[in-house]
Amino acid sequence: MRRQDATAWMLAEAVEQLQTAERLQRQFFRMVHSRPLFCWEPPLDMVANRNGLCLVLALPGVAPDRLEVALEDGAVVVRGERSFGAGLPAGEILRLEIPHGRFERRVALPHGDYRLAEVQLENGCLRLSIEQVI
Repeated sequence: MRRQDATAWMLAEAVEQLQTAERLQRQFFRMVHSRPLFCWEPPLDMVANRNGLCLVLALPGVAPDRLEVALEDGAVVVRGERSFGAGLPAGEILRLEIPHGRFERRVALPHGDYRLAEVQLENGCLRLSIEQVI
């Protein structure tokens, strides 16, 4: 491989890594308006059925005692903290893509009265069952 080819390849790799980092930052790290802290927002899936709503949030490495779930002002709010390097042994950091630190996710609920029926944290996912009160 010629030196010029190697330099072009390294530059292309660096640009690709910067683009990946920027995409991850846009996806996970956002300013939460209700607090002056920078937080990340976990991704979620949400389904409505005849009984109410089911939400599944991706929370890898979040301990149950570092998690809070509440219904507030027509929204479900999930707050907590993921420790830096949760589950990783000590060593040289080569890549960190899973966000850590404080997080908050606020999801507006459809009009109506709701109650939190079930909260289950399993396999890195938080499953919430929310029933509509009739």
